This record gives sequence, C-alpha cells and structure tokens, in this order.
Amino acid sequence: MISTSVRLRVLLLALLPLVVLMPFLLGLTMVRWVEQYNDLLIAKVQSDLRVAEQFFGQIEEGQAQNLAAVAQSTQFRAAQTDDASALSDYLAAEQARLGLDFLLMMPESGNAALPASVRPILEDAEGDMPSAGLAVFEPAELDAFRAGLAERARLAIVPTQAARPLEKSEELRGMVIVAAQRIEGAGYLLGGRLLNRSTDIIDRMNTLIYRGESAEGERTGTTTIFLDDVRISTNVRLFEGSRALGTRVSEVVWREVLQNGRPWLDRAFVVNDWYISGYVPLTDKTGARIGMLYTGFLEAPVTIARNRTILTLILAFIAVIIATVPIFLKLASGVFAPLEQMSKTMARVEAGALEARIGKIRTHDEIGAVAGHLDRLLDQVQERDAELRGAADNLNALVEQRTLELRETNRKLEETFSQLVLKEKLATLGEVTAGVAHEINNPVAVIQGNMELLRDSLSPEQQSELKTELDLIDTQTQRISVITAKLLNFSRPGELSEGSPRVDMAAAVADALVLVAADAAKGEVSLLKDHAPAPLVKIVESELQQILVNLFINAIQAMQTGGQLRVRSYPETREGVAGSAISVTDTGSGITPERLDQVFDPFFTTKQAKGTGLGLSISLDLAGKAGGTLTAESEIGRGTTFFLWFPAADILS
Repeated sequence: MISTSVRLRVLLLALLPLVVLMPFLLGLTMVRWVEQYNDLLIAKVQSDLRVAEQFFGQIEEGQAQNLAAVAQSTQFRAAQTDDASALSDYLAAEQARLGLDFLLMMPESGNAALPASVRPILEDAEGDMPSAGLAVFEPAELDAFRAGLAERARLAIVPTQAARPLEKSEELRGMVIVAAQRIEGAGYLLGGRLLNRSTDIIDRMNTLIYRGESAEGERTGTTTIFLDDVRISTNVRLFEGSRALGTRVSEVVWREVLQNGRPWLDRAFVVNDWYISGYVPLTDKTGARIGMLYTGFLEAPVTIARNRTILTLILAFIAVIIATVPIFLKLASGVFAPLEQMSKTMARVEAGALEARIGKIRTHDEIGAVAGHLDRLLDQVQERDAELRGAADNLNALVEQRTLELRETNRKLEETFSQLVLKEKLATLGEVTAGVAHEINNPVAVIQGNMELLRDSLSPEQQSELKTELDLIDTQTQRISVITAKLLNFSRPGELSEGSPRVDMAAAVADALVLVAADAAKGEVSLLKDHAPAPLVKIVESELQQILVNLFINAIQAMQTGGQLRVRSYPETREGVAGSAISVTDTGSGITPERLDQVFDPFFTTKQAKGTGLGLSISLDLAGKAGGTLTAESEIGRGTTFFLWFPAADILS
C-alpha cells in the first residue's frame, strides 16, 4: 500500500516552495543576520577596548606630565636648595595631591638597585621630556619604595573555572604605573601608582565606556586590569557581590593574548558567566607582556533578545505551513490511487515474485506513463536476473580457482622465507668464522699429540722446569676446542637443540661472546659483561645464539674506531609477567630516529655491500616466536642499545 509515506512525499512535493525553499531562504537570512549581529557585538567590544586603551594611555601620559610639572615648579627647585627634609616634605605633599603611591628622588647611581622593568623608563626620560610605563615589582621592591605597598599588592588567588593550573596560592607582585623625569645634575624624579586593588582608575574607565548601559537594573559592562592572568583591579563581581580580585582569566584567552601576543575579540567565560570580551596585552618598556587590559559585557541579555527574534520568525513560518497542509492534501488525493497500485506491485517483486506487473492504469497522464515504464523495467529485471545467476555460478568457480592459486603462492612464500632465514644464519656464521678460521680441530689434535710425545721425551727434571709452559699450551689448545665446539653448536639447525629448551641468559651471552671475540679484538672493541641472577627462558639455544651474535656483530661494526660493547642480563617483569632481559649497548655514532623505525624491516641495511638487511628482521621473528620482544633505543653521538626480553620458562610451561 502507498499509505502515509507516498502521501507525505506528494504533500512535500506540493509544498516544496514553502517547506524547502522558504526555510532555506529564511535560514540563510537568519544565519546572515546572526553573523552580522555577532559582528556588531565584536565591533562594539573592539571599540570599547580601544577606548579603554586610550584611557589607560592617558593615565600614563597624565602621570608623566604631572611629574614633569612638579620637576619644573619653583617650589621643587626651592626645596632642592633647602635641606633634605624640606625636599622630602614637599615630595610627600605632592605625592598625596597627585594620588601617587610613591614620589622620590633617585640618584643616577641608584639605577642598578631598581627593578629591571623600571630602568628602560629612566633611560627614556631625556632632557625635559618625561617618560612613563608599566613595571612589575617584587614584594621587597614595593616595600623599598614605600612601607606597606607589598601588603596592599598581595592578593589571594581564587580558584577560577577554565583557568590554567597554577601552583601558587597568592599573587605577591605588584603592577605599577611608573613615571620618571630627569633632573639635570641630581638624578631622576620617580613617581609610581600601584594598580593592585586600585578601584578609581578601573571604575572611571568603566563609567566612560558603559555609561547608561544596564540589564534589569544591573550594569552589564565590566573592565579589568590583569597582572599576568590574575585580576588585580576589576569591577567584575563574584556571586556575593564583591569584586573578583584574585580570580583568573580562562586558559584559552591567556594562551592567545599573553603567550601569542594577539588581541582576543570573542565570547569568553569571565569568572562565573559568559561575556562578549575584548582582551589586549599590556607591556612594559622592554616590550615584555606582563598583563592584560579587558573590557566586556554580558552575553546573556543580547543572546536572549536575538533568540526571541529568531523564535518569533520560526513560529510564524510553522503557522503558515500548518494552515497550508489541508489544502494541498485535498488537491493531491487524486494521485494516490495509481501510486498505491504501483507500490503493491513493487512489494510483490521485492518478495520474489518477479513476474508481478502493474497492468493498465486508467489515467493517461505522467503517472500512467511511469507505470508502463515500470512494467517494461520489470521485464528487463527478470531477464537480467537470469543472466546474473548464470554469471554468479561462473564467478564462484573462478574465485575458488584463484583461492587455490593464492594458497599455493603463500606456501611458496613461506618456503622462500624459511630459506632466507637459513641463508641469513649462514651469513652470520660466515662473519664469525673469519675470526676463528685458524682455530680448527685438526691442528688442535696435532698439537695435543705432539705435546704428549714431547712430555714423554722429557726427563722428570725437564718436565718440572717446563711445567708452566706445557700447562699453558694445554690450556690454550683446550680453549681452541671449546671455541670450535661452540661454533659448531651455533651452526647446528634449531630443531636439533630443542631437547633442552630452558636456557640461562647469562650462559647464552657468554657462549655468543666467545664467537665474536676475534671480531671485537680486530675492531679494538672492549667487552664488558654484567650479569644478575635471572629466570631461565624457553627458547631454542641456537636461535638465541643467532640473535645475540647478530646484535654483537652489528654493535662491533657500528664502532668503526674502537669502543666498548656492554652486555647486561637481568630479571625484568613486563605487564605483570616475570622474565629475563638482555641489553646490548655500543658506543657508536647512533641511529637517527627515522632510521631507527626501519631497522627491523626486511632488507633494510646501513652497511651497503656488507649485509643483507635480514639480520634484525629474522632476530625479531625468532624472538617473537619464543614469546619475547626485541626493541631498540638510540641517541646520535652516544650509541645504540637493543633490549631482548623473554618470559620465564616456568610461565610458558
């Protein structure tokens, strides 16, 4: 049956200009209007911020001009000629009149004791031109200028939502507007005004910017002066109505303004609510960013007004649609019957009755033409279905054939990889054989036989005299036999060693070091061993020796001008699994990070014609087969360390 779905589609088709185009145009208009509305808000806060900057600049300039007026006054010159107490009294009176926190004479020799941020202000005061700027004072520096200033500056830091993590609980520093006037031959006249807890400047600034702006009787505009990210002067209020001194700016604003040095003109979370906000960095004379200047107004009132307007437009549009639907339903009812007949036919086809057809439709309009086309399409579908079934059978046979071919190819690849493993092992064996080529069994047997004849030919007195030399020869020939035996054990296939799978890591290291001793001596590499008692591991001994010899030879070849090869074996637990580990460290030139990620790739080598590039790849495969891991760390100029780890044999049992 056609039922609700088709009727709804016909209705939507009829209402397309209203339900699609009109909402689209309405939505586009509202989006554009909201964008312009938001741009207007940003433009307003940008304008407010510019006014605040100009006002703050006028405060600095006014303080500098006031200081210049004091320096040029006849009273000041008269006080200079009197005793020091007269000058001190005069400066104290002027300090109170100008609303400064300190006003004093600073000899030129006292510049070194001033805060670093104050010195550029003095250097900028030349001739009759005063200089002013912001400076940050430490507590001791504040009290040095005036007793009690450090206590006035101290602010307890209030935990603030969205602020960056901060360890300190108090802000002890003070931000000061400092003005200086050079007094020829006497030094500098220095005046300062502490901004911490200063309310008159920030309130005057707020009144200038937001005069007459309010929401429900409360002022919505706020201004703030920050030292770093801490509010030191503000008319932002906390829940209790007190000023939000000691609260902090959100981390995202701090990062954009103070770290990146860019103004912030956007919505921001301020203490306990969202504001349309503007922030600009405050800098000292050196250009260092020491704080921020902020202006902003509550977002909620403007958002409510905007949303009310949008809601009114949406409700009006919905009312028009609801009133129009019955009219279009009545006009579209004549279309539903033919469509229902087509819907029933398609349902039968979907159920598997490909022979189902619509038949004749009484109407001769576009719907009738569609019904005829649909019947012809169903005929073609029935034909295509028969063709596809035949093609599917052929495709299945072809897929089965390709699957068998892929399996055979994979089998051949596995055989090839096994051959590569054997070839790499033989290549490794060839490298160590070069160092012990002269240590073979036949010369050893000849030496031992002749030693017996020599002993028999000597008298007891001669044997006693030559005992040390003869014993030394015996010891060395036995050592040759041991080396030859270990070499033969290393070259034996792994299957032959599986009778004793529990291996002592320290013993395996000792056996492998014997095989590379000649290479180490040739390369002037000293061998350092450090073994700690560790659990036995379950691995084919010859495969472990192959891994170790590969690592030792790579380390020796990495130290082209001599060095140290340090090998450690020790117990190590990884992810709660007990096991044993070996670290192999060389003092070579190291491996770059990008190459370190490739060292275990097959055929990757840094030794050009000397290697196949399979040693570490095979070693990684052998370690993984035994349940272990092989990893590497390297530092350019300091060497490389490979870490080999296996679980304890008891765990794998």
